[in-house]
Amino acid sequence: MYHKVLVPLDGSEVAECALSQVRNLAKGGFVGEVILLNIVDIPAILLAEHPRLDLLKDELFEKSKEYLAGIRAKLSSEGIKVRTEILEGKAALSITEYSKKNAVDLIVIATHGYTGMKLWLLGSVASRVLHNSHAPVLLVRPESCRT
Repeated sequence: MYHKVLVPLDGSEVAECALSQVRNLAKGGFVGEVILLNIVDIPAILLAEHPRLDLLKDELFEKSKEYLAGIRAKLSSEGIKVRTEILEGKAALSITEYSKKNAVDLIVIATHGYTGMKLWLLGSVASRVLHNSHAPVLLVRPESCRT
C-alpha cells in the first residue's frame, strides 16, 4: 500500500492524466492519501519588473488554491482522501524535496512527452523527478488519456 501518493499538477490537461492512474490505485485499495501539489514558479524577470510582487504572489497562489480545490472536490467525492499543497520554487526540485521531507511513498506524474531537440531545449520536469527522487515514480504518458 502507498500511504502517501504525491501528484504534481501544473494546471494542464496533460498533467491531469496522472489522476486516472491515481483513481485506479485508489479503487484497488492501494492508496492511503493523495497529495495534490502545485508549484508556483515566479520567473526572475517578473521579480525584477513587477512593482508589487506581493500582489502577484497572492494572485498566483489564489489561482493555484482554486485549481487544486476543484480537483480535490472531485477526488473526495469518489471516496479518496486528498489534501493539497502549494509551494513556491522550481518544479522538479520542489517536488523531489517535498516528497523526501514528507515521506511520500509514490509520485504519480504525467510527462508531456517531449523527445529529441524539444526535450533538450525545454527540459522535462518528469524526467528530473524520475532521476532525483528517492521514492518510486509512476510516469504517465499523455497518450494514455487521449481517446
